[in-house]
Amino acid sequence: MAQPREIAERLLDAQVDFLLAEVSGDRFAEVVARDVEAVIGVADTIVFRDVVGVDAAKQTVRTVVDRIGGSPIIEDSVGVFADAIYDRITQQDAGGDRYTLGDVVEREPLEALLRKILGMHQAQERILERLTESPLTATVATKFVDKLVDDIMESNQRMAAKIPGVGSLVSLGTSAAKSARRAAEKAADGTFIGEMAGKGAQYALRRTNNAIREMLREAPVQGAAMEFWDLHAGEPVSGLRDYLSQQDLRELAQIVHTIVTTTRPKPYFGLLLDECVEVFFTKYGDHTLAGMLPELSLSADDLRVEILRYGPGVVEAAKRNGVLAKLIRERLEPFYTSDTVLEILAAG
Repeated sequence: MAQPREIAERLLDAQVDFLLAEVSGDRFAEVVARDVEAVIGVADTIVFRDVVGVDAAKQTVRTVVDRIGGSPIIEDSVGVFADAIYDRITQQDAGGDRYTLGDVVEREPLEALLRKILGMHQAQERILERLTESPLTATVATKFVDKLVDDIMESNQRMAAKIPGVGSLVSLGTSAAKSARRAAEKAADGTFIGEMAGKGAQYALRRTNNAIREMLREAPVQGAAMEFWDLHAGEPVSGLRDYLSQQDLRELAQIVHTIVTTTRPKPYFGLLLDECVEVFFTKYGDHTLAGMLPELSLSADDLRVEILRYGPGVVEAAKRNGVLAKLIRERLEPFYTSDTVLEILAAG
């Protein structure tokens, strides 16, 4: 008669074979369908906030953002992805010449975005107000106005030169104006004239801001912007190469990544994440786990499809190298060789 330990080993072998068969061939799809349905059935009885605490969720979100957001694979992938987009997406064999910008980006949401930005008058007022407080910005505005005036004067001079006697008068006035401005610039070194020049720069900036404000609110900026888009919407995606080089795209992607990674560890960013978790719990905390799936636009069929998309390949690879059978045996063997099971087998 077989000894209890021998019987236990035979039972262990039988269950290992049974479980391997459960994840093989067509049976695997049946098991996945059965288990997904069972898991969702259980999840439909569990309320989200009953099993996930707010504080624990905050810590998890912070950990995920900190670990994954700063992971080497993300850092290494930024430049690689940028190069891939530039090299592949805009190439003819990748559809770069077949698809236009209008095929990729819908006009309606783009127009809505532009309308919203142009309608944010409070933000515009605050930005223009803060710009006025910057001496350097005022200097830039003054130079811009000066350049504009210079261009107008030069244009007028060229036109006046075509009229006998008028060209010399305009030229004299232009020279006098430029000489006066150069003298004022040389004197602008902290003296009274310098202070006046600074105030003049601030005044010029305010006038420039007023012009910008009026343009944003009254001029057909949105129509002009959408007209610009319409002119480009029919062009192939590959035409984006004309706007920037591969190195430009790579550097822009890396700069954005640097901004994100340097912002991520800041304490205030953590507070923002916590606030997002609080809002999420307020909105979805009373949903069941299964009830969360529709909110994520997922269904049981989606889960089954995705598991069957990757599961068979992983399982077959683990079976071929013996890892799967070894793992199953390691998990079950302590039970079959336990004193309790051996006593039951001996008593039988």
